[in-house]
Formats: sequence, C-alpha cells, structure tokens
Amino acid sequence: MTQRELALKVAWVFMGTPYTWGGNDPAGGFDCSGLVIECMKSVGVLPRGKGDWSADAMMKMWETRKVNGPVPGTLVFYLDGDRAVHVEICLDDRFTIGANGGGSHVKTLADAILFNAFIQVRPMDVKRPHVFIDPYVEQW
Repeated sequence: MTQRELALKVAWVFMGTPYTWGGNDPAGGFDCSGLVIECMKSVGVLPRGKGDWSADAMMKMWETRKVNGPVPGTLVFYLDGDRAVHVEICLDDRFTIGANGGGSHVKTLADAILFNAFIQVRPMDVKRPHVFIDPYVEQW
C-alpha cells in the first residue's frame, strides 16, 4: 500500500469526528490542518513531533509540489489572497474529506453539533480560489 492510499484510509477512520478550533487529536477533535497533519504524520510524509503546520505553513512548505489538478490524496488549499485558510484531502476530482463547518467559534462538542462541524465528505469548492499540492512527490 502506498503512502497516498494509507493516508486516505487514515482520513476515513476519522469520519464523524467533531471539528474543534485548534484541534489536533481524535479525542478532542480536529480542525482542518489538524486532520491533515494527523494523516500526513501517520504515513511518514510529515516528521513526528511539533512544527508550524497550519494550512498556510504546509502550503508554503510544499509550494514546489503544486500540481494542476487533484488525484486521490492530493491536498486542496483554499486561499484568501495568497494565504491558505483551509485545507482538505481530495478523494477524487470532485470530492474531499476534511474538517468542515467550523471556525474559531467551534470549541466544544455542543458547538460542533450546533454548526454541523465534523470530519465530512463534501464536493470540492472549485469556485473558491485554491491550489492543489501533492505531498507524496518527495519524501522527508
């Protein structure tokens, strides 16, 4: 099994996990970058330990790995100007899996329920400015 295939399997395990602003673990919930970091660490694409791996930091770290379109496992970074403000994992050329529906106001399970903020599959928002990055192109 490739890193790409395994990362997608890991992401599916977290389906339904609550979104939590700043969240980075399954017990407390994930925000968008927390989910992607967990998947990338799980398959060795990111090193173990701490780092600045916000959506924007990951996009800048991997900017040489931009690709023209998605394939399963590619990351889609949604932009505000030149800054990444959200990241999801592409399932194919139409759908993504990601920590959705949240924001800085979602900090508890009750908040996640109220705003339907969970790890979910959603259609890709191609009308919103975005870039695709393939983090599996090179190894650490």
